[in-house]
Amino acid sequence: MEAHRIEEVQKIKKKSWKKRILIILGIIVTIILLVGIFVNAYINRSLAKVEGEISLAGLEAAVSVTTDEQGVPHIAAASKHDLYMAQGYVQAQHRLFQMEMSRRQASGTLSEIVGAAAVDNDKYFRTLGLRRAAEKSYALYTEESKEILESFADGVNAYIKEATETNSLPVEFTLMGAKPAEWTPVDSLTIGKYMAFDLGGHWERQAFNHYLLETFEEEKALELFPAYPENKPTIIGEGELDIASSFENAVIPHTFNGSNNWVVSGEKTASGMPLLADDPHLGLATPSIWLEMHLETEGVNVGGVIFAGVPGIILGHNEHIAWGVTNTGPDVQQLYVEKRNPENKTEFLYEGRWENAEVIEEPIKVKDEKTIDYEVIETRHGPVVSEFAEESGKDTVLSLRWTALDATTELEAILAINQAENWEQFEKGLEKFLAPAQNFVFAGKDGTIAYKANGNIPIYESAEDALLPLAGWEEENEWKGFIPFDELPRVVNPEKGYVATANNKITGEDYPYHISNVWAQPYRYERISEVLEERTELTAEDMMALQMDVQNLRAREFVPLLTDALQENELTKAENQALQLLQKWNFEDEVDSPEALIYHHWMTEIESTLYKDIPEEMMDMFSAKGQTTDELLRTALKGEPSIWIEESGGLKELLSTALNKTVTKLQTDYGEDLADLRWGDYHQVQFVHPLSGIHPVLAFFFNNEKPMEVGGSSVTPMAASYEPETGMVDHGASWRFVIDTQDMQTGHHIVGPGQSGHFKSDWYDDQLEDWVNGTYHATNLATYEGDKLVLIPD
Repeated sequence: MEAHRIEEVQKIKKKSWKKRILIILGIIVTIILLVGIFVNAYINRSLAKVEGEISLAGLEAAVSVTTDEQGVPHIAAASKHDLYMAQGYVQAQHRLFQMEMSRRQASGTLSEIVGAAAVDNDKYFRTLGLRRAAEKSYALYTEESKEILESFADGVNAYIKEATETNSLPVEFTLMGAKPAEWTPVDSLTIGKYMAFDLGGHWERQAFNHYLLETFEEEKALELFPAYPENKPTIIGEGELDIASSFENAVIPHTFNGSNNWVVSGEKTASGMPLLADDPHLGLATPSIWLEMHLETEGVNVGGVIFAGVPGIILGHNEHIAWGVTNTGPDVQQLYVEKRNPENKTEFLYEGRWENAEVIEEPIKVKDEKTIDYEVIETRHGPVVSEFAEESGKDTVLSLRWTALDATTELEAILAINQAENWEQFEKGLEKFLAPAQNFVFAGKDGTIAYKANGNIPIYESAEDALLPLAGWEEENEWKGFIPFDELPRVVNPEKGYVATANNKITGEDYPYHISNVWAQPYRYERISEVLEERTELTAEDMMALQMDVQNLRAREFVPLLTDALQENELTKAENQALQLLQKWNFEDEVDSPEALIYHHWMTEIESTLYKDIPEEMMDMFSAKGQTTDELLRTALKGEPSIWIEESGGLKELLSTALNKTVTKLQTDYGEDLADLRWGDYHQVQFVHPLSGIHPVLAFFFNNEKPMEVGGSSVTPMAASYEPETGMVDHGASWRFVIDTQDMQTGHHIVGPGQSGHFKSDWYDDQLEDWVNGTYHATNLATYEGDKLVLIPD
C-alpha cells in the first residue's frame, strides 16, 4: 500500500515537473518570440521609407521620389539644390553604412570603429593621402560645384540626424558600436579618389620588376617583364632595396579591375541608330559598388549609376547622349628611389642638394586603445610609401608620384557630362576628368559614335622609364608634363562602324606618346570585336548576349597547341581522358563544362610550377601575370628558349607535371570520371557582405543563402574572375548597361546583387540571379511607376 502511494506521489511529481518544464519552455519561447519581434521591428525601422511624406529642413520646394519595381529612385526637383540634397538623403537611406565605411577606408580612419586590426590599413591610406588630395581638389572647384557638394552633404546629414534621433540607424552601426559622423563635401571627393586607387596605375609592377632584377640573373628577370603580344589588336589601328618588406602592408588593387565597353554605329544596327554597352569590372560584394538613380530638374534629366556617397550620375545616359567607361590602365604611378640625408631623415637629395620634405602629422585613433602618433613624409614626388614598413629602407626609401594625388576636378566633369547634348559638349566636359584615366565611349541621338582615352597621362622619355623605380635625385627622371588634351587617343565615327575597349592596348607604334607597359590580355577585346565585325542588324538584345558571352579565346589559342605538345608523352588513363575532352571542347566557359574546369586548373598549375621560386608576397605584385605566362608559352611553343620554362624541365615536362597535378586534384575533389566534372561546381558567386566574416550568424543574415554557379572567367566578355583556392568569383561586371539610342529614354541595366544595403529590403539581392543569368531590367527617364515619397520643406 505504501509502495502504491509512493508511486502515485512520484507520478504527481513527474506531471508537476513536466508542467513546470512546459511552462518554462513556453516562457522561453515567448521571450524568444518577443525578442525576435523587437529585434525585427528595430531592424525594420532602418529600412528606407519609400512612401508618404518626410519633412526635410533646407529644401526650397517639395521633391518627388518614385522608387520603381527594381528599387531605382527617380528624383524630380524644382532646383539643383533640392535635387542633390534629395539625392544625398536617398543615398543615405539605402547605403549609409556603406558610405561610412567607404569614406573611412579611403581616409584611413577605420581603426576608430574597427580597432587595432585596421591600423596597418589606416597607415597605408594615411600615407597615400587620398583625403589630403581630396582637400586640395575641393579648393579648385567652382562655387556652383561646391554648392552641389554642400547640398548633397546636407541631404546625407539630414538623414543621419533623423535616423539618430529615431534610433533607426542601420543595424551595422549597432554591431560595430559606432555612429556616423557628419558628412562633408570632402568625404564625397575622397570616395572619388578611392575609386582612382581601386583602378590602380602599375606601381606594384615596377616594384615587382625591381625585385626580379635584384633576385635573378638579368636575362631570366627580363623574361617576366611585361610585353604585349605581337600582331594583337589595339583599340585605335596602327640597389639595395628590400621591395617585399617595403610593401608588406600595402593594399594592392585587384589586377582584374578592368571593364568592357563598346559603341556601334547605326550602319550596323537594326534600328539604324547607335548601340552602346558598358560593364565596369570591379569587386563583387554586398552592397553593390554602384547605385542606380534617375535625377531630374531644369536642365538635368539623367539616369545611370553613381558611387554611394557621390552626387550626380557617373555612367549612363540622358535624353541626348549615352556613355560608358573602361580603365585605360596607363602608367600614372611612378616609384622613385630617394636618397635620404643620414643626418636628417626629412631631407632628400635632389640635383646635388639636400631638399626638405614635408612632414605631415596623421594621428590614428584606435577603438579602445591609445591614439597612435603617426607621421607621413612627402618628398617632391609624393609620399614615402615604404616608410610605414618601419625599418625597411632607413636610408634608401621609395616615394610615389601619382596623378590621383594631385588636385583634380572629376565631379565637375561628371556634372557637365550629365547635361551634355552632343559629342562636342561631352568632350568639353572631359577636360576636367583627370584621374583616373578612362576609356570613354559615346553615342549620341544625332548618330555620332566616339571614343577618347581621357585623363592626365604622364609623358615619359621612353617606355622603359616606366618599368622600374627611377632615381629621385636626378631631374632628368621627372615626368615631362602630361599628354595634351587634344592629343589624347581619340576616334569619331570610325569607318569600321564600331569602337570597343577591354583594357587592351590602345594605340599602335605610330602614336608618339607612351601610355602603358601593362595591358589586359587581349582575349575579351578580340571576342567582342569578332562578334561586332561579323554581324550587322545588331540589336540591344545582341549587346546583352555579348556581355554574357563565355567564349574563351585564350583557351581557343592555347588548348590545341598544349594538347598537341603532349601527344607523344606517356600519359595515364585519366590524363588521356582530360586531353580528349579538351580536344573536343567548344571553348566556352559554361557552368556544365568539364573542359572549362580542367583547362583553368591546368593553367593555374602551369603558373604555380613556373613561378615556384617567387615568394607569395611578391606574387601579389605580379600584375598582368597572365599576359606574361602567355608570352612564355608562346616562346616555348615556337621552339625558342625560355629560361623559366627550361628550369621547369622544359615545355613538355612543365605541361605534363601540371596536367598530372590537375587530374589528381580534380579526381580527389570531384570524382574519378572527368567527364562528370562541371565548371559550376567550382566557379561560383555569392556577393559577400563585409561583416559576414565576423560570425556565421551574420553570414546567415547578410549573405544570400548560398553561392550560385556562374559561367565565364577573367578572359571572357562575361567577366568573372575568381580566387583559385576556392573558385569563388570576387571580381566582374559590377554593373551592366545597354542602350539603343533610337530610344534615348530607356536604358537596360543589371546592378548585382541589388539596389539596397539593407538585408531585409526587397531590393537587397533581388538582382543576383539576374546577374548570373543575364536578365536586364529597363529604366525609363520619362515613364516610371512605383512607390512615391514626397520630401517637403520643413
